[in-house]
Amino acid sequence: MTVLLLHGLGGDRSSPLDLFGPVVPPGEHLLALDVRGHGTDERITPPEAFALEALTADIAARTRSAQDAVGRLGEPVTVVGVSMGAAIALRLALQSETIPGSLIIDRAVFVRPAFTDDPLPENLLAFPVIGELLADRGPVEGEREFLATELFAQTLAESRLGAHALLEQFRSPRAAERFRRLIEIPRNAAFGAADDLGGLQLPTAIVWTERDPVHPVSVAELWMDELGGASSIPLPARDDDTAAYVEATRSGVACWLGWS
Repeated sequence: MTVLLLHGLGGDRSSPLDLFGPVVPPGEHLLALDVRGHGTDERITPPEAFALEALTADIAARTRSAQDAVGRLGEPVTVVGVSMGAAIALRLALQSETIPGSLIIDRAVFVRPAFTDDPLPENLLAFPVIGELLADRGPVEGEREFLATELFAQTLAESRLGAHALLEQFRSPRAAERFRRLIEIPRNAAFGAADDLGGLQLPTAIVWTERDPVHPVSVAELWMDELGGASSIPLPARDDDTAAYVEATRSGVACWLGWS
């Protein structure tokens, strides 16, 4: 089995690898990829390359290439996606059951989904603001201006860690050069009226937590409603006890996937 880990917006492959790597069983083909314009992927691309379908196609092609390199081309894939990675994982799952020749997705875990059926939902409004500040002011002055916004104040009031994560967008490698990803990617909807989420036959699970302003419970509930039979994996709030949150994430996903 190939296990594909997908990170969130502005992050890189190290985040899901650090989170889930310790519980992936030996012998699995563990694959964590940097999404276009993130981490070690230095492609500076036009806006259309940040469309969710384009990102999904890119991840699918690179997954096949990685499988082929180790003689495992065509084997089923368990995909675990966090936030933006959850949206890509959902697109991969939908393609697996509707488009011949797609990656064979065996199971999908959607961790703290943030994208909905609307472009730029309220919970993602901070990202294009940060992107514009990076482009116009640079990371240092941009962060200073963002600290004075109502968006930051509202996030901080709900979650200290959530607010800190937004500030990390200014501090990530090549943040100013990569501003476009924060503007374009949140404008994508994870699914639309033409997508039959309820018709997905493969097992799915949704991991969620309270007091997470970028990944609110309402989005997880929307995904559960649309998917119908998805399993629910609740977590303790990150701000209450980060170590407990990490352990619950690992154990919850590992248990559902039969890794423990």
